Amino acid sequence: MTRHFLGDTAVLTARSLTHVVRSPDTIITTAVTPIAIMLLFVYVFGGAIDTGGVTDSYVGYLLPGILLITVASGISYTAYRLFLDMQGGIVERFRSMPIARTSLLWAHVLTSLIANLVSLALVVVVAVIMGFRTAADLGGWLAVLGIMTLFTLALTWLAVIPGLTASSVEGASAFSYPLIFLPFVSSAFAPTESMPGPVRWFAENQPVTSIVDAIRAIFAGQPVGGELGIAAAWCVGILIVAFLLAMVSYRRKIA
Repeated sequence: MTRHFLGDTAVLTARSLTHVVRSPDTIITTAVTPIAIMLLFVYVFGGAIDTGGVTDSYVGYLLPGILLITVASGISYTAYRLFLDMQGGIVERFRSMPIARTSLLWAHVLTSLIANLVSLALVVVVAVIMGFRTAADLGGWLAVLGIMTLFTLALTWLAVIPGLTASSVEGASAFSYPLIFLPFVSSAFAPTESMPGPVRWFAENQPVTSIVDAIRAIFAGQPVGGELGIAAAWCVGILIVAFLLAMVSYRRKIA
C-alpha cells in the first residue's frame, strides 16, 4: 500500500511540475513581488528605520520577513491549480483509476514545496546582490531550510482547503492576501518596541515574529535561544491543523 501511494504521488507530482516548468512565469511572479518589496524598503524606507543594531545592514534585517512573504505569495498558485483540477473533471478521472485517493493532494503539496524553494533561492540571490551577508554556518543554513520547509508545508496545506472548497478562481487565490500582509504587523520590517500597545501585543504573539526572529538570529550568527523551538512549534501546529482540515474537506468533496 505504501509503495502504491508513493508511486502514485511521484507520477502526479511529475505531472504538476511539468505544468510549472511549462509556465516558469509562476515562479518568476512569485519572486517578483517580494523582491519589489525588498527593494522598496531597503532603498526608500531603510534609512529611516532604526533596527537597534540587530544586524549590520537593513537588508539583513528585512530578509527573513521577505522569505515568508515569498512563500505566502507562492501558495496561492497551489490553491489555483488544485481548483482547476477539481473543476476540470480530472479528479473524477483519477478516482476511476486504481490510485491512492490522497496522492493528488500530496502531489500539489510537493509541487508547491519545490516551486517555493526555487523562489526562495532567487530572493536570497537578489538579497546577496543588494549586500546581504551572513555569519551562519552550514548548520545554520540547514536550520533555516528546515524552518522554511515546515512553514511552506503548513501554508500549502492551508492553501489546499480553498482549492477544494472555493466556488471561483478568485476565491481560491484570494485567501493568500492576508497571509502576505501578516509579516507587516510583526518584527519583519521594524522592531516591535516602536509599535503602539495593542499592535505590539499582536505583533509579538503571532507566529511570523517568532519565525522571523529565529531566522534573523541564525543569519546574524547570534544565539537563537528558545525562538527556534517556538517557531518550529508554530509551524508544526499550523501544519497539523491545516492537514486535518484539508483531509476532511477532500473527503467531503469526493464523497
